[in-house]
Amino acid sequence: MLKYRLISALILIPVVIAALLWLPPVGFAIVTLAVCMLAAWEWGQLSGFAQRGQRIWLALLCGLLLAAMMLMLPEYRHGASLPVIEGTLWASLGWWIVALLLVFFYPSSAALWRKSRLLRLLFGVLTIVPFFWGMIVLRNWHYETNHYTGALWLLYVMLLVWSADSGAYIFGKMFGKHKLAPKVSPGKTWQGFFGGLLTSAAIAWLFGYLAHLNVALSVLLTCSIVAALASVLGDLTESMFKREAGIKDSGNLIPGHGGILDRIDSLTAAVPVFACLLLLVFQTI
Repeated sequence: MLKYRLISALILIPVVIAALLWLPPVGFAIVTLAVCMLAAWEWGQLSGFAQRGQRIWLALLCGLLLAAMMLMLPEYRHGASLPVIEGTLWASLGWWIVALLLVFFYPSSAALWRKSRLLRLLFGVLTIVPFFWGMIVLRNWHYETNHYTGALWLLYVMLLVWSADSGAYIFGKMFGKHKLAPKVSPGKTWQGFFGGLLTSAAIAWLFGYLAHLNVALSVLLTCSIVAALASVLGDLTESMFKREAGIKDSGNLIPGHGGILDRIDSLTAAVPVFACLLLLVFQTI
């Protein structure tokens, strides 16, 4: 399993970085839309749709929704100031606060949504749609003046999440004793949690120092810490829904890693939360 994870990571990471740096805005939006459609396909299983045909329709509807939103918005790459995208990012912030409560009070909280496909689908919409717009808004930030500014910010968030995940795994294996959320994800520990935050803080500081990000240090640290915490919540939330669905992985598309949702669960929370804080709360220009 570890061998497949390493091989997949060695292939996927360069592909993701290349897409960030070299794809034009429209091309990047199309690739991100395709990823979101695959995530919607997998979310169908978490929502109780076991039939392949039903999940295909969910993926198609997700793609049509995102495509329609893009087509309705003039010059969508200036997104954070547009009401639809601004509302989507604020909705994401609200959803992840709700998700925190659902995870904290699980399994009692599952009584509120366990038997409702509609609610679980709504949770999927609030997870996938803001993730899409967070990716687009960050990637296209200041694109007119510098094609790589937004790519740098998005890469920063991804490194933040990847380092938190890797640090949590390493510290958890070495020192993990006290369970973080045993009823949701028994493998996660408080030692791994703090180790992940420490690792992401170190990576954030190093990246910010080398990249010379033009943002106040206090703003950068606040956004980074909250995004790192959100990434953990995204992982725990997907684990909660998988536990209710009785599955180990959301899919088997990526050898050694499971499905698309298994790989982007942390990003689905971190990206829109980071974008909302940076562009709307602190109004960084």
